[in-house]
Amino acid sequence: MTEYFGEFFGTMIMIILGNGVIANVVLRRTKAEGSGWMVITAGWAFAVMIGIFCAIATGSSQADINPAVTLAKLLMGIYQPAQAMVIMLCQIAGGFVGACLIWLHFWPHWAETEDSLILVVFSTGPAIRQTAANLFSEIMGTIMLIVPVFAMFSRNVGSFPPGIGAYLAGILVWSIGLSLGGTTGYAINPARDLGPRLAHAILPIPGKGDSDWSYAWIPVVGPFIGALLSYGIARAVGII
Repeated sequence: MTEYFGEFFGTMIMIILGNGVIANVVLRRTKAEGSGWMVITAGWAFAVMIGIFCAIATGSSQADINPAVTLAKLLMGIYQPAQAMVIMLCQIAGGFVGACLIWLHFWPHWAETEDSLILVVFSTGPAIRQTAANLFSEIMGTIMLIVPVFAMFSRNVGSFPPGIGAYLAGILVWSIGLSLGGTTGYAINPARDLGPRLAHAILPIPGKGDSDWSYAWIPVVGPFIGALLSYGIARAVGII
């Protein structure tokens, strides 16, 4: 059970800090309103790093905090299918709870903000809506997450001191956000998008608008396809 709780808790912390930085930047009348993409990408990098530390500290041996990463490790034989499924559900639940806590934290600001920006706090969306291009962006972003993670911890690189992996993952997510994130908001993690989107749909936020379920499959399916391709690429080039 500690493995499952660690994934839940680490994902929850990641969403509190990751979606929290978006709320800080886009919600009306916060002190950070309009501070921009650099703040969002940095905040998400730190959120992933701290989420990994929290997952490990509360019992997760792998600290995936991302169902796509869990899928890739399932293919590697690290998990059994039933175990991987429960871990993914725990990650999505952590994303949902984290988003609910962000709703409470920014309570007075929702009424000051238009509906399109409210959804941005909870879930990703495309800068230009084009299904094939958006799906490719999420697949590409996920490959650039998982293949480098495999490379960092490959036998060819060698071992790191304990804890270094979390810092490297944060740097990698920062790089993805800066280089590739502007097209779809770089979900690259089904729990990051689906859990908070469910929260947006359920929470009683005045004037929140639609949860954009017509787009919601892309930040879920795209990362899973990216995980499958990442496993194949990493095997083909000798990383794993």
